[in-house]
Amino acid sequence: MALAAVVFDMDGVLVDSEHLWEENWVAYAARYDVEWTAEDTSTVQGMSAPEWATYLAKRSGSPESPEEVERAVVDGMIAAIADGRAPLLPGADAMVTDVSAEVPIALASSAPRNVIDAVLATYGLTDEFTATVSSAEVPRGKPSPDVYLEAASRLGRQGEECLGVEDSSNGIRAAAAAGLTVIALPNKVYPPKPDALELASAVADSNDAVRRLLLERLSIGTRNDTVGRTA
Repeated sequence: MALAAVVFDMDGVLVDSEHLWEENWVAYAARYDVEWTAEDTSTVQGMSAPEWATYLAKRSGSPESPEEVERAVVDGMIAAIADGRAPLLPGADAMVTDVSAEVPIALASSAPRNVIDAVLATYGLTDEFTATVSSAEVPRGKPSPDVYLEAASRLGRQGEECLGVEDSSNGIRAAAAAGLTVIALPNKVYPPKPDALELASAVADSNDAVRRLLLERLSIGTRNDTVGRTA
């Protein structure tokens, strides 16, 4: 199948925000004198908000419901975004706008809906995306393929017709499981595991490099599709 759409992750691909999630998980656990570790962060990365909130409630021994735990963390994230603490990663805006000018694009994020909307509105990117999907809107979070399958579906495509851009182990696994051709943009602070990187068709070191790879793959795909129809 020709590649005809792109699905992006958000945290760690478009915005520098992974550390803010960890900061809020650490702070919440600390309320109950529990030390949140790097292993905990690795465990929950990619989970939907209901999933990580359930884990955090149990891990911290909190008497609050998962919904209350989620609200506390998400409120901290929204405040951080408003304070400018989740900046766009270099080259992310050009990557999004240049690719969306060529093909429909979607977002498949583990962030809750209100965080997705806040980030895209803050940086004027809302209208670039044909579809945005939160893991909270599908049955299972990453590494399950659900959020990527839903994003592709909302673009009117199958997973095999889409390129995906991911920075984390569970994100790469999710996109690959959905059949996408994955370009990995490894998070420097939370690098993906070697077995996850092996699932990527290419590994890039910047959003500028990802942009070039996406446009090249889409150009090749379009040419091949045209030749196939002509033949």
